[in-house]
Amino acid sequence: MERTVVRCADGHVFSATSFPMQKAERLGPGRLVRCPRCARLRSVVPVALEKR
Repeated sequence: MERTVVRCADGHVFSATSFPMQKAERLGPGRLVRCPRCARLRSVVPVALEKR
């Protein structure tokens, strides 16, 4: 499975094994995923990674 680095609404950055609704109809840039830091369902967006 591909992992995607995401940021939740509280600013926590973590990786998710799959980013839900990636190829489905989009309702906006965010998706609902359970954040492992705050243990709540949060709106998350993908994080743009820098290449060094």
